[in-house]
Amino acid sequence: MSSAPSMAHEVHFRPDEAFALELDREDALAEFRKRFALPLNQRGEPRIYFCGNSLGLMPLAVPAALDHELDAWAALAVDGHFKAQHPWYSYHEAFRAPLAALAGAKPEEVVAMNGLTVNLHLMMVSFYRPTPERHKILIEGNAFPSDRYAMQSQLAWHGFDPESGLLEVCPRPGEDLVRTEDIEQLLDAEGHQIALVMLGAVNYYSGQWFDIPAVTAAARRRGCVVGLDLAHAIGNVPLLLHHWDVDFAVWCSYKYLNGGPGCVGGCFVHERHTHDPSVSRFAGWWGNDPVTRFQMHVQRDFVPQRTADGWQLSNPPILSMAALRPSLDLFAQAGILSLREKSVLLTGYLEFLLQRTIPHPPAIISPTDPAFRGCQLSIRLPQQGRAFFDAMSARDVVADFREPDVVRVAPVPFYNTFHEVWRFSQIVGNALATV
Repeated sequence: MSSAPSMAHEVHFRPDEAFALELDREDALAEFRKRFALPLNQRGEPRIYFCGNSLGLMPLAVPAALDHELDAWAALAVDGHFKAQHPWYSYHEAFRAPLAALAGAKPEEVVAMNGLTVNLHLMMVSFYRPTPERHKILIEGNAFPSDRYAMQSQLAWHGFDPESGLLEVCPRPGEDLVRTEDIEQLLDAEGHQIALVMLGAVNYYSGQWFDIPAVTAAARRRGCVVGLDLAHAIGNVPLLLHHWDVDFAVWCSYKYLNGGPGCVGGCFVHERHTHDPSVSRFAGWWGNDPVTRFQMHVQRDFVPQRTADGWQLSNPPILSMAALRPSLDLFAQAGILSLREKSVLLTGYLEFLLQRTIPHPPAIISPTDPAFRGCQLSIRLPQQGRAFFDAMSARDVVADFREPDVVRVAPVPFYNTFHEVWRFSQIVGNALATV
């Protein structure tokens, strides 16, 4: 895991507005805010958008990127597959390097395709190979519902009980976070029955960033396959999937990657699997070796590419991918480590203001250690969560509410400012006094 940048420990936060403005003046990434469309209130002023953990803002370059491909379609029709400026036949290849940089992978270990849960099922075809003796799946207790549905349906598909086959590792009574040692102990005790460890690298509800290297090492000692849901991790925290020895990972691209609603997702497959043509999978023509892809009636057998591309089924969704390219360009310019450094400061400043400047501060269930969280802070307000969320929404704050009593806020380093964090803390104080 990447430790929090030292800069966060060198800053001594102050509660005054002038300090927030000072941080913004010193922000080396401040110019990136101008490259995103900011939602406006009725007065034409930017709302405080702290919901990038749910849907990232649109890069301003997206309409032109989409128009470019639409123009190519209009002018070239089928010839756009090979004669467009960005040929559609090889379009997905342009995503290898930027996604590999964000995933901490080799370019041949990543591919942009499908949606997250579709990719999760495709990965489980290859990497969830249960036996009566070893068929259980380990997940976190408050996993994202779609992950749980996928796990349960896979257990049932293979003829196992979807309830007893799912092992949940939960926070201890009275706690909000899962302890790494509890995961390790569960693996030590039950690992011989566990076929797959499947965690959200950053938990969607609490914002906890799990100690993936430690969990992977413990799982590997017991012979378990390790998969990750990176929906709330990729583009949010630095990842080193290849080095951590993770078997596979899946993600969506509409949260921190700013690809737009329902944008194409992605997969990571460790090279030890991509180089093994015997790995079982569902097959489709775009996963086939490009050399023989169009020899449709000559070479009739599926010959998988020896990269993550070998898990593709269909040709790429060009318009969806076109919307993602501008954001990946911005990541390449800013660098995930620079974004992470600002993120640690933004989130740390938010935590400071919520805890130090509000008479009766709300409970924060996210980790206090920056090394184990990303952008998100989850605020818990028993019996008042919905009213608090509505009060903030009325004050031009865009966050989100999760039942029964949690409001998630995520200041994103690409487009949020320190002054917005300061203003938000003032709004929180007023909203709490109201509810």
